[in-house]
Amino acid sequence: MTTTIEPLEDQLTADFYAYEALLPDEERKILLKARSLMRDEIKPLVNGNWAKGEFPRELIGIFRDSGLAGLPYEGYGEHRPAVSNLLSGMLAMELSRTDASVATFFGVHNGLAMYSVHSGGDQEQRDRWLPEMAAMDKIGAFAMTEPLGGSDVAGGMRTTAKREGDSWILNGAKKWIGNATFADYVVVWARDVDDNHVKGFVVEKDTPGFEPAKMEGKIAFRIVENAEITLTDVRVPEANRLQNINSFRDVAEILRATRSGVAWQALGVMAGAYELALDYARERRQFGQPIGGFQLVQDLLVKSLGNITASWGMLVQLARLQDAGVFRDEHSALAKAFVTARMREVVAWSREIFGGNGILLDHDIARFFADAEAIYSFEGTREMNTLIVGKAITGQSAFV
Repeated sequence: MTTTIEPLEDQLTADFYAYEALLPDEERKILLKARSLMRDEIKPLVNGNWAKGEFPRELIGIFRDSGLAGLPYEGYGEHRPAVSNLLSGMLAMELSRTDASVATFFGVHNGLAMYSVHSGGDQEQRDRWLPEMAAMDKIGAFAMTEPLGGSDVAGGMRTTAKREGDSWILNGAKKWIGNATFADYVVVWARDVDDNHVKGFVVEKDTPGFEPAKMEGKIAFRIVENAEITLTDVRVPEANRLQNINSFRDVAEILRATRSGVAWQALGVMAGAYELALDYARERRQFGQPIGGFQLVQDLLVKSLGNITASWGMLVQLARLQDAGVFRDEHSALAKAFVTARMREVVAWSREIFGGNGILLDHDIARFFADAEAIYSFEGTREMNTLIVGKAITGQSAFV
């Protein structure tokens, strides 16, 4: 049996094997809507704000009008039936193909925060928070990482929660929390001092004792407003405790899904960097001809395209496993570890093609090069994700 793949409207040069053709027509229309939105409305905002290290608040209104939030959640957002994991992944790719900071702002809200409520909350909580989050009338954040902790968060969380009647008292600190300086709802993870299990709490903006401070001096993700958060006797009602989260095992269910989204984001950064380098190689002339005609430049471009194509294939199958409900921690861990490593190679090769121009923000590639380092590190380092997969395939845990 043969399958005919028709040429796609607005097909990416980075999509060498036409993976987007796997989307049904209705879902690809949503992807193309996101593509035009990023190109026409958002890209003009990026470099200036990246240079200043500022988050353009008008992004919230642009995304609100787009109707792109809430798509993965049945019954919430403009697209009432939930879209496939394949489309959700490709949307993360598409946003990152223009700018990883913008993709992270949206992913923290639409992924980490909303998924925490959808997966960890009961029906009353979902109905209370998700409609206004899907409409982007309220913005979410996700506070897990701590100043003195990283990969040891499962057993080493220092932020505490103490039950007092119908309330919980939170104390501690969080770090690197995207969107937290302006978010309306921040999902804060804390260790219950009575049973030593991690639980989740939705802390509302301006709650007494909750103090976020914008982090300065970053060399990557400069548009994202990361915050250090201090929690001092923050009182949260029991009604704001995520009712389906009873231990870190439940939290891991959320991280499994969001980690795959980061892998898709890495694919987008690769694709964007490659496309920039390819366009530059066609236009830049040296020794009387475009540098794209030089063997060494073609070698870098083809290696980059190979990394992109291989990563895309892995992520397509990962999305299928998610849609089938059979994907496991080690599946998303392998994707995050592998794809971010390939991304690191591609952005370096792409920057190399630009030569000295590759360090100028005007050519965009420097931004991709810097932002890739953040993606490589967060949502589980390569080392930790490697050990998750290693334990799965050998049956032996190498965790300290």
